[in-house]
Amino acid sequence: MGKNKISVIISREYSIRVKKKSFILTTIFAPILMAAIFVVPMLIAAYSEDGNTLTVKVSDNSGIVMPYLESGGPLLFEDASGINIDTLKSEARSDEAVAVLIISQLDSNKNVSLSLYSGKQINADNQSRIRSMAEEAVEEYKLESYNIPQLDKIVEEIKADVKIDTFLIDDSSEGEKASKVEIYMVIGYITSFLIYMFIFMFGGMVMRSVIDEKSNRIVEVIVSSVKPFQLMMGKIIGVAAVGLTQFLIWIVLTLVLVAVAIPLFGPEEIMQGATVQTDQVTAIMENNGVDMDAVSAAMPVAGAESGVESFIDALSSINFTQIILCFLVYFLLGYLLYSGMFAAVGSAVDNEADTQQLSLPITVPLIVGLFIMLHTFQYPDSSLSFWASIIPFTSPMVMMARIAYGVPLWELLLSISLLIVTFLFLTYISGKIYRTGILMYGKKASWKDLSKWLKYKD
Repeated sequence: MGKNKISVIISREYSIRVKKKSFILTTIFAPILMAAIFVVPMLIAAYSEDGNTLTVKVSDNSGIVMPYLESGGPLLFEDASGINIDTLKSEARSDEAVAVLIISQLDSNKNVSLSLYSGKQINADNQSRIRSMAEEAVEEYKLESYNIPQLDKIVEEIKADVKIDTFLIDDSSEGEKASKVEIYMVIGYITSFLIYMFIFMFGGMVMRSVIDEKSNRIVEVIVSSVKPFQLMMGKIIGVAAVGLTQFLIWIVLTLVLVAVAIPLFGPEEIMQGATVQTDQVTAIMENNGVDMDAVSAAMPVAGAESGVESFIDALSSINFTQIILCFLVYFLLGYLLYSGMFAAVGSAVDNEADTQQLSLPITVPLIVGLFIMLHTFQYPDSSLSFWASIIPFTSPMVMMARIAYGVPLWELLLSISLLIVTFLFLTYISGKIYRTGILMYGKKASWKDLSKWLKYKD
């Protein structure tokens, strides 16, 4: 009979939510927004060029940079050495398609400085191109000043390209498999962050739905005919079913929209946009001091057979079946654990603005788990990482950061068992708070009130 009551509550929670206009609208428009986030920036990047050529008149006082300024794309370089600077500036002031580049003489350290004048602001991409070509000219000049025969060949030969390949040794017939720490970090970060995001999203959905129900007198009839545990369990599973339904629809519609957008706008434009975006991000990272050579070293080189083979070997060493199963288990149990507490908070207040104080102890462990997850990438076997992957309030995020590195079965079973037990216990506690709090109106509950509600008999 108890199971039948739970199934009735689940059915009610599911049906009344999927029929709401808000559910239908968000289900339809969220995938459109997701697809737009993916496609629109690429199209903007692909069509960002205005098609106009900027003529850059160069006054090279160093005598070394001008040969390295190669025209191309929107930039056309003209040697204007010997022309009066004021005349060049006057031309740039009256014509937005003209800019003036003044290159200083070499200083005591054999460096130059650039001054760029224009009547219209020059974008960061063109500035970066000009600066990189000038840097190449100065570097070449400095190398040649050492007057070393075959300097270019020597420089090329002494460049170090040290890569480290890691292997996992096991007792299988293969003996060892290629390993890639970067791949493990990416998998762990994506899965952990998805769990964190979905717990917040679906948990907040449960809390808001409970607050809305306080104005619906039908709930008073429900709480008088079922036990608190049954009521809370039915509500949590019902809202979870709604969230999963919406999430699956989002995935399908987003893939369909992206698949339609690519042939509609043209795969070449999409790829061009992606390339332009990548170049812009690279330029920004380089300008902020990021060593792109170090970043590139961690990725397989396109067209390099050994790099691709190493990447494939590293992927083959990852147990994706285990990762997917663990992701589903920790996502589901993590949601069930936190949604009961969110529901209890929702039942104790009359509006969402009053939830901040009560929801803080719930959100803090989630945020702490996210920070420990970042620590786990570097130290997956540390004591902090171990205990955080066992403690139920942080284990959904932290364990997914460890799982790709390999976790003993007993640790997995212990972590999952504690999650289940804690979920059932908190669902019982939250049910008692919910049953009393859902009938309280016009008063903001305190922690003292919550402790009193726990003592009430069913």
